[in-house]
Amino acid sequence: MCLAVPGQVLEFIESNPDLKMATVSFGGINKDICIQFVPEVKIGDYVLVHVGFALSVLDEEDAKETFRILNEMGAIDE
Repeated sequence: MCLAVPGQVLEFIESNPDLKMATVSFGGINKDICIQFVPEVKIGDYVLVHVGFALSVLDEEDAKETFRILNEMGAIDE
């Protein structure tokens, strides 16, 4: 079973012009994520991330609902 988790884009990483990357926050844990597949993403947007790749942009309401469900399941701690 695979799990994609929402995270919020904090900043773009400009070190490699051939690969679009961003720092994404997952409830306070920040990771560098490939955003190549979501060129429309902006700072502050939420993205759905699987194995280091942003797969789609989510609206804030959907992201927060996903966090709520994961928290209820005990899958994450806030």
